Amino acid sequence: MSTDLSTVHRPIAKANGLPNAHYTDNTIFAEERDAVLHASWAGLAVGADVPEKGDAKPIEFLGLPLLLVRDNDGELRVFQNTCRHRGMILVTEPRKIEGAIRCPYHSWCYSTKGKLVATPHVGGPGQNAHPDMDRDSLGLIEIRSHIWRDIVFINISGDAAPFEDVHADLIERWAEFDKPLYHGGADSCFDLSVKTNYKLAVENYCESYHLPWVHPGLNSYSRLEDHYNINEPGKFSGQGTLVYRQFEGENGECFPDFEGLSQKWRDGAAEYITVYPNVLLGAQRDHAYVIILEPTAVDQTVEHVHIYYAEPKVNDQMRVKNTALWREVFEEDIFVVEGMQKGRYGPGFDGGRFSPAMDGPTHCYHAWIASMILEHRKKQAHAAE
Repeated sequence: MSTDLSTVHRPIAKANGLPNAHYTDNTIFAEERDAVLHASWAGLAVGADVPEKGDAKPIEFLGLPLLLVRDNDGELRVFQNTCRHRGMILVTEPRKIEGAIRCPYHSWCYSTKGKLVATPHVGGPGQNAHPDMDRDSLGLIEIRSHIWRDIVFINISGDAAPFEDVHADLIERWAEFDKPLYHGGADSCFDLSVKTNYKLAVENYCESYHLPWVHPGLNSYSRLEDHYNINEPGKFSGQGTLVYRQFEGENGECFPDFEGLSQKWRDGAAEYITVYPNVLLGAQRDHAYVIILEPTAVDQTVEHVHIYYAEPKVNDQMRVKNTALWREVFEEDIFVVEGMQKGRYGPGFDGGRFSPAMDGPTHCYHAWIASMILEHRKKQAHAAE
């Protein structure tokens, strides 16, 4: 099955959104997995998931078994969670690696850097080596990864341009926030399971158009007219506000600001940007957050939310309350993205239209997705010749 994406690239006033099949069809979902999620820098996890040396966490991403490991030198690595002997899963739950990563099947062992270090009885009883078993070529398969703002990005295909090049403009835009981020801990993260395609969560996050009706509390002080669009075609998109209200404790205290911020941010600016294809970021003067969208099916997504601060220790009660407030905001969006998912099964829907004034960020995202898919189809066609 293929889809017509010609109308997606039209100027916004005449463009349609992605066709229904990109939200409902498993064949198209598989194509998009290869063309978009595997070919670009997709968000997988955060460094705070494995904070200490030897920490390991198994993660499944689009059916691919992966292992997030903080090696014994403190470097974060991503491996296929697969033994090179008979393909056994190595780690089944988060844990500390004591000594080596040991396969539970035949006890082949790997260092936290992925090197095969032990092959017991591989040459027969009591013979732990064999001339035809080259340990240097049988280490764990490492997945290309990059860490930015504590987010673990992976490029599964291995052939995307370097992360720093792909996202140079966004990195420069937020250069003032290029300083340590401190995860708030267990009470500063949560997951939301949503019955929707991951792209609909992105589309909703990109724009502020829905604020008066979906987030009336937020809109009461950071109004629709206080927001601006962020449109960077082919790169990233989102929204910003000129009226960010800091959360205050019972005695009027606030979280500490990130040091060295310009007047723009201290006056109340905040920005909410999507790092294509599946990471949602919030940057504010006193805390930040990341939402990693995990596509688990064509119509199922898990939103992994993590909140960060400018200092390693902040007021406990305020931190817990802040998490609850953000959770309330993000939960307000669930009925919208699930409703759009249901609406995508309407056969007469043509992908919808975009408000030229309000929907620029969403149109940018659709056009980027379409470009990635069309480039993939071109490569597939050339390979078949």
